[in-house]
Amino acid sequence: MLLQGDPPRRAGESGAPLILCDLTQSYAPSGGGGISTYLREKRDYVLTHTPHHLLQIVPGPEDKITVNGRHIFAEVAAPRVHGSPNYRFILRTGVVRDILAKYRPDVIESLCPWVLPWTAINHRKKFPHTTLVAGYRTDFPNAHVYRVGREKFGETIGRGLQKVSYGYAELTYREFDWVYTLSEDARAALGRRRITRTDVLPLGVDIDMFSPAKRDPAFRQELGFDFRGPLLVYAGRVDNEKRADRLVAMFKQLPRDLDAAMVMIGDGKLMDRLKAQASGLPIAFPGFEKDRAELARALASSDIYVSAMADETFGISVLEAQACALPVVGVASGAMPDRVPPGLGLLGPVDDTAAMAANVARIWRDDHQAIGIEARHHVETNFSWKRTFERLLGDIYPKAMARAAGRATARKSGWFGGVREPQPLPAE
Repeated sequence: MLLQGDPPRRAGESGAPLILCDLTQSYAPSGGGGISTYLREKRDYVLTHTPHHLLQIVPGPEDKITVNGRHIFAEVAAPRVHGSPNYRFILRTGVVRDILAKYRPDVIESLCPWVLPWTAINHRKKFPHTTLVAGYRTDFPNAHVYRVGREKFGETIGRGLQKVSYGYAELTYREFDWVYTLSEDARAALGRRRITRTDVLPLGVDIDMFSPAKRDPAFRQELGFDFRGPLLVYAGRVDNEKRADRLVAMFKQLPRDLDAAMVMIGDGKLMDRLKAQASGLPIAFPGFEKDRAELARALASSDIYVSAMADETFGISVLEAQACALPVVGVASGAMPDRVPPGLGLLGPVDDTAAMAANVARIWRDDHQAIGIEARHHVETNFSWKRTFERLLGDIYPKAMARAAGRATARKSGWFGGVREPQPLPAE
């Protein structure tokens, strides 16, 4: 049997702490990915700064629950995602429902758009006092559905699929008591679809882990390339969504006298193809880096962070690079303009690899070290995980819980939003 152990005491019973729950498909056990980082940082914050319990439900290789004090880590056996070997996708929602029914969290935070949000919504039908919060972390109808649909079936079908997906998003996220986005653009997009109980939640970065102090001259030597110019670095999935192929195309257009090299840290569908395209070039593909300290060393030992991602929703990897005192060369789209304001790097048109190459050369020939110092100061001043979770638990969760309490009161009277609700059937 998957479930084990006794659930924590319910909130409200003699002042018991809350039971919080994170629910996501987007978890990699090696620690990569923005949501994986968020889960780890949230766990540390909740256990260090609050009295609450934290239940985190993620996909894994087998059904397993690990209880460590106030932290409950539930893995649900799930198949691997094709082309993304570090990720899995939960299909056995019945197991998730069993876990939720066992622990009955006060607040469920849904962190991805597919399947599991409706598992949370259906759980609330049985336990109406449950508060539902959603993180709208990717504008998925545009970034995922439209992009893939356009490439496979053409513009017309791509736009049709995008429209259907926005309809799904509206239907789904209006069911939540509160929704947070990672940018004002995403919040505005939800507002246009009548999803108005929203806030923007800036994420953070571990500025002690990601620091210019982690720079190690030996890292460049370990790459095995003979170069005297800048070392470019990218950290993320090596796939179509991240437009990783544009980075190789950009590198081929760099001036020869720049004498640059590049390291692309990550794994994904394009890995074999890009390795072939980069044959004979000073481009390293070390793969997925599971050790955060090693990732920090790689970033701090490089000179310029590069990304061609056009649909970035926040950009934790960009912040981590900036915390390591790197200027950024990217594209003027998505959240990138928010992460890279003037003076911290250069942004060019989406998919314009020639412009990106020119920006890399320009940054290097400018005072790139001074730009990096400003980038580090920008992160220190504006981004920290402590600020993130103070906002989440001190502002967004209370708003959601107030909404849930109002919904429960209205339900008792049989009225909600001016419409009489059907009365629940007797329990079986």
